[in-house]
Amino acid sequence: MAKTASFGVMHLGIAFGVSYALTGNVAIAGAITFVEPLVNTVAHYFFDKAWDSPRWKAWRANLRGRSVVAAAT
Repeated sequence: MAKTASFGVMHLGIAFGVSYALTGNVAIAGAITFVEPLVNTVAHYFFDKAWDSPRWKAWRANLRGRSVVAAAT
C-alpha cells in the first residue's frame, strides 16, 4: 500500500509540474492535477466493464487465434 500511495503522490507532483510548465498558472495547474486523475478513474471503470463484456472477450480470443502479422493486416 505504501508503494501505491507514494506512486499516487508522485503522479500528482508530476501532473502539477507538467501542467504548471505548460500554463504558467498555479490555479490551472492545480485544477488539472486533480481533475485528470478523476477523469482517468471514471474512464478506467468503464474500460473494465467493457473489457469484461462477452463481446470483447470473444474479440480477444479471436485475436489470440491469429498470428500478429495476420491481425495487423
